[in-house]
Amino acid sequence: MAIHSINHVQLPFPAGAEGQIRNFYSALLGLTELRHAATGTALHFAAGAQRIELVPTDRWAAVPAASHLAFEVDNLPELRGRLLEAELPLVENRALPGYLRFYVKDPAGNQLEFLEPDTEQEWPV
Repeated sequence: MAIHSINHVQLPFPAGAEGQIRNFYSALLGLTELRHAATGTALHFAAGAQRIELVPTDRWAAVPAASHLAFEVDNLPELRGRLLEAELPLVENRALPGYLRFYVKDPAGNQLEFLEPDTEQEWPV
């Protein structure tokens, strides 16, 4: 027996915020929403071969700041620009040697990290 990958990650969001969550993950992040009959009220998005499941809950509470989901991406500056244009606050003060990275919270307050190997590029102005 060997574990070879993560199949999915499940994050909560407050019931009634489906539109905001869908917009954030599909329009801003560019993830493909997966729709099938078995999803119920959960929202499912593909991130490469993995899935992100977002589940509405009536007893929603923000997760601790140390908990987060990290995405390795191509063209991090383009994503950064899109999120800044949407006026989302980014946290960019946590250096990681060898990577460009930033954090942002989704509409439910789930912290997300986006990183890309640093090829000595500077952030665009």
